[in-house]
Amino acid sequence: MAKELAFVLINPYTVAKSRTGGVIARYISRTGLDFVAARMFAPHAELAHAYAELIRNDPDVDPVVRSLLADYVERQYGPDPATGSRRRVMMLLFEGENAIQAVKDVTGPIRPTTSGEGVRDTFGDYILDPAGATHYLEPAVFIGPNLNAAGEALKLWAKYSEECGGIVDDAGDVPQGSALEKALVILKPDNFRFASARPGLIIDIFSRSGLRIVAAKIHRMTVAEAEEFYGPVRTVLREKLRGLVAERSAKAIAGELGMSVSEDLKGRLGEILAPAYGDNQFYQIVQFMTGRWGEGLVDEEKAKPGTTQCLLLVYAGVNAISRIRHILGPT
Repeated sequence: MAKELAFVLINPYTVAKSRTGGVIARYISRTGLDFVAARMFAPHAELAHAYAELIRNDPDVDPVVRSLLADYVERQYGPDPATGSRRRVMMLLFEGENAIQAVKDVTGPIRPTTSGEGVRDTFGDYILDPAGATHYLEPAVFIGPNLNAAGEALKLWAKYSEECGGIVDDAGDVPQGSALEKALVILKPDNFRFASARPGLIIDIFSRSGLRIVAAKIHRMTVAEAEEFYGPVRTVLREKLRGLVAERSAKAIAGELGMSVSEDLKGRLGEILAPAYGDNQFYQIVQFMTGRWGEGLVDEEKAKPGTTQCLLLVYAGVNAISRIRHILGPT
């Protein structure tokens, strides 16, 4: 069976309530699909209206809720009518065999229920009054229910990706002013080696910071990027590991050659071997982040995307850096 690309749009209310981590955990762990892309959007009125019309004119959407969903998008995805400020939406892309149906199954239908079976059951609401009329609707997420709908929606959002997506730090619920800071959080490759709820649970932990996610990206770090990003660590490793290298190399020589090693010789062993050992440890870090051994590669090879992926998240808010560090604890 051919691979499909399925999307999930996490609604502004769901994002604002910091339920993002729980939603992501559900889709990764329950679909078993590859999580291949993520992007934050702050739709303008034109995008919100165009997406609403796609839903309104889709015959495969349940006619009972079709107009309700289209009206919801028009009202909740577009800018706030009172302030003109935009709202944050997160798009997730999943790839794999039968991906659209898998995402649809995990999402669940729009229905009045108190169960927590699907994403919409847990994170959304559909409340009817005693007469059976809709009292309140919050669908939590939107998806493409079939191949055609998914394709049309993805083309639409791709059209406005540069205009409405990226770092959405001007959204209405993001604090503004000189005290605003942005903090980068990288969910490392070991979180994505197999399908589990772990990435989402980590995001959920960061929700207690009170910060806002303003950017998201699945990224395959290149060796060149890893060398630059972790460059300061390389210098520290080459210097700080000198004592360890001296002790271990002296012990190895004594064991192999049956001779004692003086303190002077031990010191010289550290000076000679520590830079090489530090470089080796540094490139193990690079390999962990990229999936490739970087030492000795030519620049052209270093510029190629790695074989492992990580999730980049940018959080914004007052004292964002210290608040993230407080949650992470000492390193």
